[in-house]
Amino acid sequence: MLQKRQQVPQEQFIDTDYFIYCLEAVDDEEIEHVTATQKSLEQLTKQYGIASIYKTCDTIEGLENSLNTLILDDHNFKDYEIIYLIMEGEANSICLNDYYYSLQEIAEIFEGRLTGKILHFSNAKVLDLDEEEAQYFLDITGAKAVSGYGNATIGITSSNLDKAFFNLFKEDDDMIEVVEELHQRHYEVCKILDFRLYY
Repeated sequence: MLQKRQQVPQEQFIDTDYFIYCLEAVDDEEIEHVTATQKSLEQLTKQYGIASIYKTCDTIEGLENSLNTLILDDHNFKDYEIIYLIMEGEANSICLNDYYYSLQEIAEIFEGRLTGKILHFSNAKVLDLDEEEAQYFLDITGAKAVSGYGNATIGITSSNLDKAFFNLFKEDDDMIEVVEELHQRHYEVCKILDFRLYY
């Protein structure tokens, strides 16, 4: 079952032509409770004026349905530059309900459908791809880049750095400049979490 979208009130969209689409893996999407991610997205809107749509999924089918709904039904899709994924997993996989799916499998599900998008993983999972894996994912999906962290949660969450990253994209759409600026402004955290971008 698809969960209803929890949207920011309409008046907050007026000056916004930039959105974040956030998808969080949960144990059971039937159970509704406010997650730390939702609170963080509220801060993103208050602090930086960046609107977001938040959904949860607990299976690979749920992930596929959520992204398909976004791609096929959402007329603002072109405005979502970043798809923000909060999921556990390993270097080259995500974990949904104790099942692991490689990024190659994910790429094949979304073949040609993520054109121009950046998939950004929080540090709930390590992102560690070799050149071939990264290139395969980008070529198959059409995504502009995949970003995330080489170090998993070590007592600190990446949410503040994620928000800073999203905000820099709002100001500048040159990916390389954004990453350089992020490292200049937040050098220590980027180093601790090992921020990385594959493009």
